[in-house]
Amino acid sequence: MILATFLLDQASKAAVQLWLYQGESIAVAPHFFYLTYILNPGAAFGLMAYQTPLLVAVTVIMLAGVAVGYRHIRTGSPILRYGLSLIVGGALGNLADRLRYGQVVDFLDFRVWPVFNLADTAIVIGAGLLVLELVKDRPKEPEKESGM
Repeated sequence: MILATFLLDQASKAAVQLWLYQGESIAVAPHFFYLTYILNPGAAFGLMAYQTPLLVAVTVIMLAGVAVGYRHIRTGSPILRYGLSLIVGGALGNLADRLRYGQVVDFLDFRVWPVFNLADTAIVIGAGLLVLELVKDRPKEPEKESGM
């Protein structure tokens, strides 16, 4: 899943770079969805723009944490494994862009949200799966007895 996420992200970005000029926008569904090629110098929503070394360091630390905890993850539920796989694959896709260009290639544009890419989508879906894993089948705490 990690490799598939990474390769799909990188292939989609390569196609956008091949077929569009930076800043160009093509209406796929006018007034709703466009392909718009931009380079994002920051993290989500352009936050921390031009802080590439910090963003690379945070990504590497997160990836190292997942690698260290892998033995516990591989025995976890499928939701946990898929969620983390999507997050890692997406993080690797954006990390590759940051290392190659110092910025991230974004192209999915709904005009009501900042432009994003498939790696971002994978990270958000993966995070949603992790939240789902945290809240599902959560045992209720027993009521505490009063000493009276």
